[in-house]
Amino acid sequence: MTSLDIAKNYLDAWNAHDADAIVKTFAAGGTYCDPTTKEIAGDEIAANAKRLWSAFPDLSFETVSIAEAGAGRVVAEWIMKGTNTGAFHGLPPTGHSISLPGVDVIEIGVDGIRTVTGYFDTRAVPDQLGLQVLVQPFKVGPFSFGNSVSVQSGKKTKPGAFGITTIWNPDAQTEEIRALTRATATEMLNMEGFIGVSFFRIGGRGVTLSAWEKPEHVTQLRKGGAHSDAMRKFWAELSDSAFTSVWIPDHINPLWVRCTVCRKMNDYEKNAGVCNCGQPLPEAPSYF
Repeated sequence: MTSLDIAKNYLDAWNAHDADAIVKTFAAGGTYCDPTTKEIAGDEIAANAKRLWSAFPDLSFETVSIAEAGAGRVVAEWIMKGTNTGAFHGLPPTGHSISLPGVDVIEIGVDGIRTVTGYFDTRAVPDQLGLQVLVQPFKVGPFSFGNSVSVQSGKKTKPGAFGITTIWNPDAQTEEIRALTRATATEMLNMEGFIGVSFFRIGGRGVTLSAWEKPEHVTQLRKGGAHSDAMRKFWAELSDSAFTSVWIPDHINPLWVRCTVCRKMNDYEKNAGVCNCGQPLPEAPSYF
């Protein structure tokens, strides 16, 4: 079997979604790497393929060109296509499709593939899926950086209570905590008095800040569902430290909205949505 035949078998196994067949094209100790993975081998190669197929069940590689580039070396130009209908890097499916051009440089010996090195634009897939890509430091002096998510009910009610939870955990537990958090937020949307919730992740710390119409509304989280599941896992093994709390506002100042004509700020509630100049004000945002 020629080097070109082995390389084609490798790509065919990807299109057949056959992880075992992919691994069998490699020589003992053969490795794979691309801009998103470390150097992996054996079962790790199979697991990487399965993760992609889980996120993109219709994943396929269209071969644009494939040719030998010297003894035992094959260069394959391809376009990876698929629709994101499964979880991707811990995020819910977007339903968007991707078309990612790339190149594999495949080094082949008499016993099979020794290395596959993939090259592609790492920004292309997140962009096509409508995902944000942030480049920032983890920490600079006293400043720590992270990411955040907000879920809003659409209610314009002034908050009467805030629930605050902070949890510290090892990196290996972060994806499980995020999944439990998403499930809890989905249930919150159907709870009485829920206004909105924001999640912050900074280093090894996660913070949840939820807004409610009344303090007693926060207690609904203890009545079962995803939050109760998360608490059971917390007491069993999840996280290193955590605390929960309920805060009642001392006061909340008026919601000010700027007039689009005279450019003056107005107390939206006091002015009933109309500027002192007589111009209707833009719709006020939610408090939270």
